[in-house]
This record gives sequence, structure tokens and C-alpha cells, in this order.
Amino acid sequence: MQRDHGSYQGIGSVSRVVVEADGGSRGNPGPAGYGAVVFDSEHRAVLAERKASIGRATNNVAEYRGLIAGLTAAAELGAAEVDVRMDSKLVVEQMSGRWKVKHPDMIPLAAQARELASKFSRVNYTWVPRAENGYADRLANEAMDAAANPLGAAENAEAPTTPKLETPKAPGWTGATGAPTRMLLLRHGQTPLSVERRYSGRGNPELTELGRGQASAAAQMLAGRGGVSAVVSSPLGRARETASAAADALNLPVTVHEGLIETDFGEWEGLTFKEAAERDVDLHKKWLGDTSVRPPGGESFDDVRTRIAGVRDDLTTQYPGSNVLVVSHVTPIKTLLQFALDSGPSLLYRLHLDLASLSIAEFYPDGGSSVRLVNDTSYL
Repeated sequence: MQRDHGSYQGIGSVSRVVVEADGGSRGNPGPAGYGAVVFDSEHRAVLAERKASIGRATNNVAEYRGLIAGLTAAAELGAAEVDVRMDSKLVVEQMSGRWKVKHPDMIPLAAQARELASKFSRVNYTWVPRAENGYADRLANEAMDAAANPLGAAENAEAPTTPKLETPKAPGWTGATGAPTRMLLLRHGQTPLSVERRYSGRGNPELTELGRGQASAAAQMLAGRGGVSAVVSSPLGRARETASAAADALNLPVTVHEGLIETDFGEWEGLTFKEAAERDVDLHKKWLGDTSVRPPGGESFDDVRTRIAGVRDDLTTQYPGSNVLVVSHVTPIKTLLQFALDSGPSLLYRLHLDLASLSIAEFYPDGGSSVRLVNDTSYL
């Protein structure tokens, strides 16, 4: 599943390219989108373009997302050197190292952009007037148009054949408007690593017999409720097996979204909490209180947050006003709940989610959100 609409006008690798990127928000924050275009070194031929609606966000977030999309497209083209041109003074100065990145929403995006940039032999950032960034600006505005009217793309889509759970609507006291995308967040069933309470990230243990029973119980409960329009799963086997049980009961296919994968625990994979703490005493202690810290060879919670923001945007764009079953893991589910509650990072450390538990988060087209359920296991 793609996060953005992209096209390639040329094929094969190129040594040097020009990336122009932009982003915007109507309301700041408000319906937001980004655009990016990759030109050849002579700035004549368009090699790639990207655009995407990202829901409710600020101008700066959208501009960083545009830069990330442009750098990603340049990397996919095999470029070695990149000249980035943007009309965002903030992004250009921060990426050039002259300004510090202070806003918490910007820190993980800047880190992701720097990581992408490190793959090239050279990246140069230049500020240009908006009038000289017209191509990317047009793409960003097209994406913002879609963000402001998320139902437009689905006007001619067929109605779901499954019965409605209920029509998603906002609680009267929240002030949110429009029909939300309701995400039914189901954690996968038990595995051998979860029995032994070991870090289980990118490894792929199968469900235990109990885990398969948990998946079956969740599937029966969901089939009884009905109204689910789509089943989306992490690519890992334990989640896909749990999702398949539900999808079979609901008579729906399973769509895999790579972004729903669990945190990469790197060299801590398969270790118990105690073993990891003894192996890397200072790092493990720091990791427990700082979401920017990565396990050795792994992924930080800030990295996961950036990834899951894209998943949220994908699902709200693709399934507006629908009930979507999302089968994933502890950290991605906690992060989606964190977004819906607009809460700080402490939620990641304090919220407990049982195996095969169900939580429900809703995201509205006007940027509002709510949480209706957390860690329900009554059907097990």
C-alpha cells in the first residue's frame, strides 16, 4: 500500500538530480499535503513526482514530509548527488545544520530526512522563492485538495457488502465533524516468545495453540459484530495468522501494510528484559526513558512514530468513514492510540495491552480523534 501518488518519467539510475519539495496546511494545523518532484541535473526532464494527503498537520510537518518523499524518490532512481530546492526557510536551515530542530513533531522527521540524506555522496540544500518552486507547490495543493475532501476519491466506490457495525459518528461533546475512520486495533495472539516474555520485534515466531485459539475467539466476536469493511495486517506471520482468522470469519481479504510491522529491537531480539538490561546497562536504561534512543542495530520509538503516522494517513485516506480491522503489535497499536489521544510518550511505557486484545481509535476528516475502547479481552 503506497502512502503517496507517484510516477516515474524516466527509468534507470542517474548520478545527480534536483529535488524540489513543498508542503502546506489549510489552517496550520488543518488538512495538509505535500508534493515533490525529481528533475535531471539540467533541470529539464522530470524523472519522478510524488504527492500525498497526510490528514491534519502543520505546514512544517507537510514540508518535511515532502522533503522525505523527494529524497526517497531520488534514492529509488539510484542518484548519488542531490540538489534540494525548497521555499521553506525552516527546513533548509535545519537540514543544513544552521538551525536547531526543537519542535517535537519535527525531531523524528528531521532525523528520518538526515538518515535518507546520508545514503547519498552529497546533498545540498538551497532556499528558493515560492515562485521558483511552482511544480512542487502545485502537487502539494492537489494533495491538500484531497485532504480537505477525503470522501471525494471514494464517491464512485462500491458500498461494502458486509453489514454495518454502526455508522461511525463523532461523540457530541468533542466537536469533531464528519464520519471518522474507525480503526479496530487487534493485537496478535500468543507466540512462544510472548510466553517467555522476550523482545519480539522483526522475528517471526508462529502462534502457539493458545494463540490460535485467541485469534479464533477474536474472529468470532468480530463476525458477530459485523460492519467491518477491510482487514489490514502487519506483514509478520503472527499478525497475518491472527488477521486471516478474522478475515475468513468476515469473508474479507487481508491487505498487508508494511508500516504496521513491530519495532525492530535489533540485537535485543529474543532477549528477556533482564538479559537486555545486563547486556547494555546504560543504553537499556536510557532507552526506557528516551523515545529517540535505538537498541543496538534497531529502531527507536520515534522512528516507529514517524512510520505509524504514515500508516494512519494511509488508512484514513483509503477507508474514509469506514470500520477497519487493523491487526498489529504492541508498539504500533499504542502509537495509534497515542495519536488519537494526542498524548505524550509516557503512554508507550504506561499502557498495557494484552495478547489478542481489542482497542478502538477513531480519526475524523477535520483532524479530530477519539478513543472508544482500550485492551478489551472479554471475548477470550
